[in-house]
Amino acid sequence: MEAAPKRRRGEAVGAWLLTLPAVISFTVLLLLPTLAAVAMAFTDFELGVWPPAWIGLENFSELLADRGFRQSFANTVIYVGLVAPVSVGLGLAFALLIEAGTRGRAFFRAVFFLPVVSLTVAMASAWQYLLHPTIGPLNSLLRSLGIAGPAWLSSSDTVLVSLAAIGVWENAGFNMVLFMAGLTAIPRELREAASVDGARSAWSRFRLVTWPLLGPTTLFVVTITLIRSIRVFDTVAVLTRGGPNRASETLLYTMYTEGFTFLRLGYSAAITLVFLAIVLLLMLLQTRVLDKRVHYG
Repeated sequence: MEAAPKRRRGEAVGAWLLTLPAVISFTVLLLLPTLAAVAMAFTDFELGVWPPAWIGLENFSELLADRGFRQSFANTVIYVGLVAPVSVGLGLAFALLIEAGTRGRAFFRAVFFLPVVSLTVAMASAWQYLLHPTIGPLNSLLRSLGIAGPAWLSSSDTVLVSLAAIGVWENAGFNMVLFMAGLTAIPRELREAASVDGARSAWSRFRLVTWPLLGPTTLFVVTITLIRSIRVFDTVAVLTRGGPNRASETLLYTMYTEGFTFLRLGYSAAITLVFLAIVLLLMLLQTRVLDKRVHYG
């Protein structure tokens, strides 16, 4: 009788010892930095100035009055609105085309997935060349058609659209792979049965069978794409640095410049909290709205 409690205590101690490295890593690398950022958001902490003073909600009041923050927020909303739906749609289209083909599937899968494994910093020079207003191939093609190409990355009218196009290029291949995984999980017998039951066209089989069963995959793809597009930073930092005239500045880039250029870590932490609140709100709305329409087989 006494052996059983001792064995259970030994198992409990062993379980805690096994989970202790993960608990320590989570606490040191995630929990404590998050709590520190929350605390800094309510102070005027600046590098080189000590001690920081508690200022309450003044950083958030400054955010509401900051024209630069409002501009970066609007740019982020536009960027997400362009990148997320287009990259999800293209990812699904690429996946369907590759699954429908019989030859070259591995080749096209690798071609479409190549942007995902390419470093954005390494590709920056290629994009700067492609979109160069005078020697770039894109404007050279437009000039051959009698069209004057714009300064894609140095004009306030086109810079955000150009970055969004690069974002679609980066995300479409990743979404394609996720959709292909979802497509392989759908039994072919269901499509054949739908064809026998009267769904003769490919569109009818997609609408009645494939699309409903892709619900869980689509929810995951939309979630991942929103997160990846909201946290855009590298293309902005490398290609435009938020210019011209802050026309391409996004929330993460504003957070970076305030914290590491102007050394206003308290104000940067306040932007971080706003950014996290936006992400959590989007995820909550998405789960509440889309999850009800998802069919889990």
